[in-house]
Amino acid sequence: MSVRVLCIDDDRRLQELLVSWLGQNGVQVTPAYDGPGGIQALDASAFDAVLLDIMLPGMDGLEVLRRIRTKSRVPILMLTAKGDETDRVVGLEIGADDYVPKPFSPRELLARLRAVLRRSAPDAVSEKLAVANVQVDVGSRQVLVEGKAVDLTGLEFDILVALMRRAGRVIPRDALLAEAGRSDVVVGERTVDVHISHLRAKLGDDPRSPRRIKTVRGVGYVLSREQ
Repeated sequence: MSVRVLCIDDDRRLQELLVSWLGQNGVQVTPAYDGPGGIQALDASAFDAVLLDIMLPGMDGLEVLRRIRTKSRVPILMLTAKGDETDRVVGLEIGADDYVPKPFSPRELLARLRAVLRRSAPDAVSEKLAVANVQVDVGSRQVLVEGKAVDLTGLEFDILVALMRRAGRVIPRDALLAEAGRSDVVVGERTVDVHISHLRAKLGDDPRSPRRIKTVRGVGYVLSREQ
């Protein structure tokens, strides 16, 4: 996973669009549909940025912003459909990093998000990982194995990054997708095993005796630091 973003917005169709479109561009979106749910999600997990709608049911976006800012400096982009600039000004004054007026194009949102991350969290868009002979550029989503480019699906890439970030340590099977930031994936009994199998094949791992991604029977998987 390159960038993890929490989107707090009650518009479910917009959430579906952002999960799909931003996901294709290296941004993994976790949706929350109201203020309390968003605050709870932020308390439970780490995110690189927050997309926050002003017009939320119950607790409005400005109050959510105030509560987040009492305990976190995570970059926040406000999403607002209001023509009146008052809420935007107030939001910026109490700690928002930028705003995007609705309706917006996903391309514009992505550009604003990347700009905020460059200013506030440059490491989130420039991370590079290397374990043994596998190199990953998280920002560009490029993978090299022994110097040769490897084409992975989005989910395979996210799983690989999760394993590389914890290389040498076992990640339980039932926690691997969460570690990869892919809570959007429906988990079946064999979901993780199947994707690990595909990932091993693309990395050139011997399925009978894998050297890179090893199975810890009854627990999960570990990416070996030594090949």
